[in-house]
Amino acid sequence: MHIRVERDALAHAVTWAARTLPIRPSMPVLSGVMLVAEGDSLTLSSFDYEISAKVQCPVDVLTPGKTLVSGRLLADITKALPAQPVVVKVEGNRVVIECGRSSFTLPTLPVEDYPSLPDMPDTAGNVDSGVFAQAVAQVAIAAGKDDTLPVLTGIRMEIDGTNVTLAATDRYRLAVRTFPWSPKKTSMELNTLIPAKILADSAKNMAGSETVSFAIAPDGERLIGFESDGMRTTTRLLDGEFPKYRSLLPNESSTRSVVDTQELLNAVKRVALVAERNTPIRMVFEGSELNLRAGTGEDAQANETLSAEVDGDTIEIAFNPGFLIDGLNAISSTKALFSFTQSTKPAVITGLTAEGKAVEEDYRYLLMPIRLTG
Repeated sequence: MHIRVERDALAHAVTWAARTLPIRPSMPVLSGVMLVAEGDSLTLSSFDYEISAKVQCPVDVLTPGKTLVSGRLLADITKALPAQPVVVKVEGNRVVIECGRSSFTLPTLPVEDYPSLPDMPDTAGNVDSGVFAQAVAQVAIAAGKDDTLPVLTGIRMEIDGTNVTLAATDRYRLAVRTFPWSPKKTSMELNTLIPAKILADSAKNMAGSETVSFAIAPDGERLIGFESDGMRTTTRLLDGEFPKYRSLLPNESSTRSVVDTQELLNAVKRVALVAERNTPIRMVFEGSELNLRAGTGEDAQANETLSAEVDGDTIEIAFNPGFLIDGLNAISSTKALFSFTQSTKPAVITGLTAEGKAVEEDYRYLLMPIRLTG
């Protein structure tokens, strides 16, 4: 194999193919990225029996061929190369990379031991890439990180006709987002559980394209794929039953408050500076004000008051500051609406439209309070 390629195109392609490589592969070859040069393109791919990634980039193919090299090392090298054309060629059991006055030689991995990538399922429809990236990011913040509870490390995807609903929870918070898409069949229905990490990473990296296609395998194959602008990825679905989250979302509230999202976010970050680990931020919604405070006794303390529209009973409630910051960051609206039932029950945070209407059908962030002690 012998090719010539632009540095940026190669770096982008290698980054996409290498991003899902396992940190501790079960076999050495699974740490590699496969490079196949033919025609006028270079195809790069990776696969660890759970997640696959594949991408094409235009190159000058001087000699067609294929090789397998360490993906992470190749990604580090291509990102560090100067902004000049890159020459990649195979010499025996080595790969030589030349760019300007830089030169690298990498050992190859045995191509014959590399597993075949799964076929991409049939395309079921597509969605605006920006909408998809925002929706996944808003929901992924609530996904669990504990691998001993794998069902909570996923994002539930529900497809009902022309609407897609994503939901994730780590038992302390719940994020739900609904958005429209264009299915090939408007009667389509699907409930599935996708690993949150791969879904978030894929959506983020595909955000620069126009649309993202969903590729859904038939029942029993437990596989879903996403494709955009030559980038494609597939992942095995998670097993297990996702919590019945809709029952957690309250239908009514005793107190509702509207606060400037950015002002509250900045205030929470300031007050949280004195909050030790697992120490909550207390919030008192009363009249036309919101008071925030953290720290007690001999510890450092912080106190700040903001203007707020409060409709209903006075309520004092406490939250994990990190979880609260995540929710506020996820709201794209300039105003945040808090809905409460009791200080011991979860609160729901949503955004407001420019007309002052709650966009509850789009994004809801439910946050469990921390019980106050004195």
